[in-house]
Amino acid sequence: MSTLASSQLVPCKRGTLPLDNAACTELLHELPAWSVVQEQGMPQLHCTFTFNNFVDALGFANAVGALAETANHHPALLIEWGKVDVHWWTHTIKGLHHNDFVMAARTDAAFSEAT
Repeated sequence: MSTLASSQLVPCKRGTLPLDNAACTELLHELPAWSVVQEQGMPQLHCTFTFNNFVDALGFANAVGALAETANHHPALLIEWGKVDVHWWTHTIKGLHHNDFVMAARTDAAFSEAT
């Protein structure tokens, strides 16, 4: 598991400033498959994970859902045949927080376990 994946989540409250571009770029070094995209008027972390079939994609999405429930931090998941699109962002601050990068790293770890 990466250092980022084993990092603790920190509380994020209204009024917390989203990470700036420099901080996001630095954190993305640990997440080479991820990118920052603009969706719904705010930056989000995005990655597409591919699988050989729908059942494996669904199993991975369920694993990510379990991680999200444990952390009380939830992504947008789009499950299709052979792939899962994952988007992480922090709704409260309408942008990216350190926790989003931690959860993206944990998502990568779940993918490594699934494949």
